[in-house]
Amino acid sequence: MLAFVTGATGFLGSHVTRVLAEQGADLRLLVRATSNLKNLEGLKAETATGDLRDSASLEKAMAGCEVVFHVAADYRLWVRDPAEMYRSNVEGTRAVLEAARKNAVRCVVHTSSVATMGFTRNGHPADEDSAVSLANMIGHYKRSKFMAEQLAMEAGRGGMRVVTVNPTTPVGERDIKPTPTGRIVVDFLKRKFPAYVETGLNLVDVRECARGHIAALEKGKSGERYILGGQNLTLKQILDKLGAIAGLPSPKVKLPYFFAYAAGLVDQTISGRLLRREPRATVEAVRMGKKKMWASSDKAERELGWKTISAEGALRRAVEWFRANGYA
Repeated sequence: MLAFVTGATGFLGSHVTRVLAEQGADLRLLVRATSNLKNLEGLKAETATGDLRDSASLEKAMAGCEVVFHVAADYRLWVRDPAEMYRSNVEGTRAVLEAARKNAVRCVVHTSSVATMGFTRNGHPADEDSAVSLANMIGHYKRSKFMAEQLAMEAGRGGMRVVTVNPTTPVGERDIKPTPTGRIVVDFLKRKFPAYVETGLNLVDVRECARGHIAALEKGKSGERYILGGQNLTLKQILDKLGAIAGLPSPKVKLPYFFAYAAGLVDQTISGRLLRREPRATVEAVRMGKKKMWASSDKAERELGWKTISAEGALRRAVEWFRANGYA
């Protein structure tokens, strides 16, 4: 099987690629001319230079491939030019699906996000059937991923075999950027977490999440979406676990929402608009935090054979990797 993977140089994509390699798949990986190839070290794979926003390069790079794993995404909670995020996440997905159609690809596994689910403030876990619309999406990342997911779902119900997976919050090693989730770990290790807010995340082991992508290829239904999740935890519980793993104190002060919102507004204004660098805290991130992003993976358990496991091992590997690679 010749598998085409977008986003293979990134965090989750590199793990999907390695699981495919372990299972004997031949690999063709889309990389940009400027991509950091560190996450591909030791892999036996063909690379094809192209860009999600260049449909001709995608169509050429995908020629002869049987399956596609579209993992690439612009994952940031703040962006200076929002149009750039929509070009990558929405138009890039449209171009991948069109290239797959023209190349008669057998199946596309589209990586969406749990961010597209319908969350509530009462902490009740969301699932694939939770009521949600574009109007519920806070920020450009969520909006762009929701719009991209709609394209994938429509394609999957319109003749192509397209299966959508919705990872919750992957954690583990090789988070080279790092992602917003990885920055939580790095900031904690750097002792930049003097206080916490009342919010919650579902943490999933990135290795297990990668295996879930292959299960979606093998067992997923076209036009359907599957939450690949792990452990529902409050932010305080996550920080306590990191403290126990890293041997560092966990913050004891809970920051009221108003102060967190004000801090995000100040950081976004000074760092983002004046200093023109990505802020550590944003208004959108604080607004997202008002709802616990807890989720249920029952559907994936029933249909894909998914197993929900503790996040502790993944957090430990993340701490060890960030320390070993000089992030903290």
